[in-house]
Amino acid sequence: MIDWLRRSIASLITSLLDWFAALTGFYYSRKYAATVRRLGLRPVTHTDRSTAGLVIVEIDGLSNDALLDAMQQHRAANLRRLISRHGYIVSPWRSGLPSTTPAAQAGIMYGNNDNIPAFRWYDKRLGRPVAVKYPPTVAALQQQVAQGNSGLLAGGTSYVNMFDGGAESALFTLSSLQPRRFFARVRGAGLIALFALNPLRSLRVMFLSLQEYVTDVVQRYEARRHRHPHWSALGIAPLLRVVSNVLIREIETFAVLVDIYRGVPVIYACYTGHDQTAHHFGVDSRAALQAVQAIDRCIGQIERICRAKLTRNYTLVVLSDHGLTPSEPFAKLYEQTLSQLISSKLDPGLLVSEPEDEFEEDPLHAARLLLDEWRAIEANLGSVATAVARRMRILVLRSVRERRHNLQWDATKQNDVVVQSSGSLAHVYFNLASHRMELGEIAAAFPSLAMELLSHPGIWLVVAREGHDTLIMARGGMLTVGREGSRRLDGTHPLQRLPDPEHAIGELQRLADFDQSGDLILVGDYDPQSNRVVCFEQQWASHGGLGGAQDRPFIMYPRRLRWDLAQVSNACDIYPLLADIRAAQRPR
Repeated sequence: MIDWLRRSIASLITSLLDWFAALTGFYYSRKYAATVRRLGLRPVTHTDRSTAGLVIVEIDGLSNDALLDAMQQHRAANLRRLISRHGYIVSPWRSGLPSTTPAAQAGIMYGNNDNIPAFRWYDKRLGRPVAVKYPPTVAALQQQVAQGNSGLLAGGTSYVNMFDGGAESALFTLSSLQPRRFFARVRGAGLIALFALNPLRSLRVMFLSLQEYVTDVVQRYEARRHRHPHWSALGIAPLLRVVSNVLIREIETFAVLVDIYRGVPVIYACYTGHDQTAHHFGVDSRAALQAVQAIDRCIGQIERICRAKLTRNYTLVVLSDHGLTPSEPFAKLYEQTLSQLISSKLDPGLLVSEPEDEFEEDPLHAARLLLDEWRAIEANLGSVATAVARRMRILVLRSVRERRHNLQWDATKQNDVVVQSSGSLAHVYFNLASHRMELGEIAAAFPSLAMELLSHPGIWLVVAREGHDTLIMARGGMLTVGREGSRRLDGTHPLQRLPDPEHAIGELQRLADFDQSGDLILVGDYDPQSNRVVCFEQQWASHGGLGGAQDRPFIMYPRRLRWDLAQVSNACDIYPLLADIRAAQRPR
């Protein structure tokens, strides 16, 4: 009797859901048919209900742990429903180093994120800084990573991304925001106009904008009073939050819904509100949770129209590009920026260079003399740190011997140092030489710099190269990793505080091999007990380096895909998983 009752209830619920889906499909068909006509668009040709489509929704900066917390606090009801009712799995994956949006999106869309060492770096060859936030820079970077590959989004659309992935049309996508391509590829003008002419949606956006503005002002005043005095409650910042968290988000969602009705084969939409809010207020702040909740509502709209199967049977995948780790700004903790710290260590007294000085004629001579200083440094260090200093002195001696005839330094630039910070990761470039300097060279020019950086409580790791070796240094020891896989440990393991040191070793070695990486790579201190990192920018939640949730994003996908995410060690490994879905779309 009980079994019969359960079957009857289940049958009734299924019938009601089928009726609801039919009514929803009818409603969406009428609604978006009118929208498409007013836009002058046409449904994509050759659509077939049996041919799968792909919708990828990215929540910028939401770690797997933060997603689970949001679900527990009822801030992500639609994502939770995907798991409980629609057979979805949520799983963490490793974004790799650097844990930044440019590297992650390049890997996801093209399967290649080589030579993207951070969000900001310095091009020694050209002598100019690089920041992945300017359209020409992003477009050039996209050409680099594409390497003839049309990208994951070929034939599709891209919204609010760094790269367009080869999409036919894009909106708010940096790599497509160039004058010669804007009107050809960004169909945003007509879409925004139509969006503004929709009375109900416009009223909703006005209400949400006002709500967001007031919320931002209140939260900034609270932050200033209790925790973050440098975040002002005045100025243009609340308006920028309204633009990012409301206007762009709502336009983006509307555009995705239109594309699903049209039968666009692949759509990639990125929501940036959580990442930007968490940087300012913290990953556990009410502001960050509210941003997640708002994005969750948008995903609910997208999921419902996907389920209506108006033109294609869409597969919806929700993911993040990286996570965020709670952080403390370096400048707040130590009352100086990283560049000011390094500048203070490069006192002219360390290396005296005058026109008649012998150093100008023979820099190796000065390097030989400075070897004696290493012995004095070693004598003043503790027993564990002595192992690192001794190893560095050997590298200096080797550098002197091997570069006796071919080392050329520009001594007039010995204090010309460029520091580029991205969250808890920083690259340091010495213009003493035009090539990428190895640790032996750096130590010969600035004998105590690396050890003084390592002794600073805000710096956890200093990474450098020596020949084909990658040197990973912490206060307690140095790990030398050879390209052929050899290992040498002096002192204690520098990565022992991480749950998976082997993965971190591989990512640091790969990062150090990039041509555009710094002569020295610095990683901010990480305390696994408090789960906090030291950030080289003014951020209260950061990413880019190692430690905590910043390199543990999530991906949510239908169980039927049977993905093995244990094998994913970098964003590039996500590309073939999504490419398999795209391959199923093509005629056989």
